[in-house]
Amino acid sequence: MNLALWIVTGLLAALALFGGAAKAFMPKDKLDELGRKSGGGWTEHASAGFVRSLGALEILAAAGLILPAVLDIAPVMVPVTAVCWVLLMIGAMITHGRYGQYKYVALNLVYLAMAVFVAWGRFGPESFTG
Repeated sequence: MNLALWIVTGLLAALALFGGAAKAFMPKDKLDELGRKSGGGWTEHASAGFVRSLGALEILAAAGLILPAVLDIAPVMVPVTAVCWVLLMIGAMITHGRYGQYKYVALNLVYLAMAVFVAWGRFGPESFTG
């Protein structure tokens, strides 16, 4: 179970880091263009500041999923971060649903399920404090 939790946590952290870096550092017009090509495009309707802030939050989530456990400094922050990721994915699902981007809603649901698994596992049977 511990290994499965680490694998899922690592996948979520990688997703958060790469997605966050793109939103935080890529020019907004480039993000808009990529979104149009991939069937996304929600960034066209959001301000550059909002997109960058969201990117920064995703980078922080990547750090919060890994660093507390690895450094053994407040490891309870791992499942707390996973719960925050669940909330973020709910917002993403609502946003993509409003734009009729249902394949992204389904993808965000998978990410949400992964975060629920991490939160459940780290708050419960494979807690770092137990």
